[in-house]
Amino acid sequence: MSNAGAPRPLEGLRVIDLTRALAGPYATLLLAGLGAEVIKVEDPGGGDLARENSPYVGRDGLSVGRRHADDLSVSHLTRARGKRGITLNLKHPEARNVFADLVRKSDIVVENFTSGTAERLGVGYDFARAANPSIIYCSLSGFGATIKGQEGSRAMDVLIQALSGAMYASGADDEPPLRIGLPIADVLTPIFGVVGILAAVHQRAKTGEGQHVDVSMLGALTSLVAVENWAAMQAVGMLTRTGATLQRLCPFGLFQCTDGYIALVAVQDTLSHALYRAMQQPALSTDPRFATRNARVANATLLEQIIGEWTSNRTTADVIAALESENVPVALVRHPEEALADPRVVERGETMVARHPGYPESAELQTTGVPIMFSAARTGFDPVLPATIGEHNAEIFPSLLGYSNAEIERLASAGVI
Repeated sequence: MSNAGAPRPLEGLRVIDLTRALAGPYATLLLAGLGAEVIKVEDPGGGDLARENSPYVGRDGLSVGRRHADDLSVSHLTRARGKRGITLNLKHPEARNVFADLVRKSDIVVENFTSGTAERLGVGYDFARAANPSIIYCSLSGFGATIKGQEGSRAMDVLIQALSGAMYASGADDEPPLRIGLPIADVLTPIFGVVGILAAVHQRAKTGEGQHVDVSMLGALTSLVAVENWAAMQAVGMLTRTGATLQRLCPFGLFQCTDGYIALVAVQDTLSHALYRAMQQPALSTDPRFATRNARVANATLLEQIIGEWTSNRTTADVIAALESENVPVALVRHPEEALADPRVVERGETMVARHPGYPESAELQTTGVPIMFSAARTGFDPVLPATIGEHNAEIFPSLLGYSNAEIERLASAGVI
């Protein structure tokens, strides 16, 4: 990436990371990539749930199951980059004191327990604010902290996809609900969480006061679904589920070729007429069914059939070449592993390689980066990772909190850390 010697935007901010699984750890991963110091807090008895996600990477490369004690889950390896790890048993009565000491030295806390759990553990926002009134405390939960009766409700990505309406926003009208292949609620919610955190940091600069940032998975994904006005489309008789294409913007969507699929967009009249020329069917430009945008929408099924007949007898390369010659927007539909290796995203650090810290030659894993570029700053991750549970206890507790070796040993013996 460029700006190699520049600072990262969030340098100087310290984050206490109480999160686990995906939604919370992705939020703190973004903060770490933007330069914040992230201290990941894990339970000494097992650590982050993602540590047990298959596949694993280690001295023997990739494997479905853990072969050696130092094998790392690929999920944990990718989500814990740039973070320092400590242990704290939040169920122990003394843990609140240690947590309070961490909060006093920090700017931000992020948690994604089920709603109400942090409060039951005694490490919720009110406790954190009492320790440090300037703390920004971000909660990511299934249904939000303000909805009563949802305390303790478990919210997995597939459940939120179901409740948000997203499953009926994809697929064809005669198909069952379609689960989006990405854990969309789990990765969208933390993005809104980071937006909220940064807004709170800006406000704190003016007021000196922190606040509680409360983001729900259901709210985040439903707000995305609401970008389209489903009721209006239904009221005028438009199909809201049209499968591989979007008929209200026809021609728009996916079409099959002999060796794969292409995506094309030819919504405006100039683009549609260019598409007809590429298809060597210029007469479609004067056909009243296909000449104008509203006519194309009204006759979308027939026009899509005509386009599909043309693409189905040609390779993706031939179709793309024909469309590009007429400046029609088109793209090859790629598999994820191809997309992650695209030089355009690799060069910008939007995807990057993650490696096992102990076996850097064992496997190269292309994974997520920080897809933001700055003119006077950079992004990237510190070369640290909590490979083992509590890996940075000996660093964080003495240097940040001033605990003596004797106190650290006592806390460990008592099961606090």
